Amino acid sequence: MNLKKQFMEGLLTQNPVLVQVLGMCSTMAITTSFFNGLGMGLAVTVILTLSNVIIAAIRKIIPDKIRIAMFIVVIAGFVTCVDLLIQAFVPALSSSLGVFIPLIVVNCIILGRAEAFSYKNGVGASFFDGIFQGIGYTLVLLVMCIIREFLGAGTFGGGVLGPATAAGTPGGIQILPSQFPAGMLTLPVGGFLVLGCLIALMQWALSRPKKNKEESK
Repeated sequence: MNLKKQFMEGLLTQNPVLVQVLGMCSTMAITTSFFNGLGMGLAVTVILTLSNVIIAAIRKIIPDKIRIAMFIVVIAGFVTCVDLLIQAFVPALSSSLGVFIPLIVVNCIILGRAEAFSYKNGVGASFFDGIFQGIGYTLVLLVMCIIREFLGAGTFGGGVLGPATAAGTPGGIQILPSQFPAGMLTLPVGGFLVLGCLIALMQWALSRPKKNKEESK
């Protein structure tokens, strides 16, 4: 178990969003405010970690032919628990994220890590894989939220900071005057544009060491 390698994979070399290109629906749909990104990121991290641990623990007794169905059963159980907890203790987040919390059941990141990692590795390694992949996912969500909220609405910390809106939740701290932001970035097309730029930036950053190594030969 190489924790440093797993940590770097989760954040950079195998980032679930920017490298593996998983979980695209929720990534583009909910990254319009800091509150949404933080809530979804934490929910996915908790579910991913717990699912990885359970699947790794029972992997030797799961028949190969029904492993995907078993993965979904385990994941669905944790999604239901997290969904009910959010509804009970953070109803504003539950209302804001809506159907995207239950849809974590079929989130490609969780199913992908169950198939690619936890089904083939022990409990300890799977636990840290879930945490590090979840951190990588959460950081991408927060970066996208900050960019889209700042450039699209001129605010920061929507849902967490700032004066309350008509819905009763904080609308963020207004940084840019209302006439400057490009409202398009808060729409789905804005999600595509921001995500595309981040993926391109990540691919460029990952290719630099390899390119420099080839040039030094």
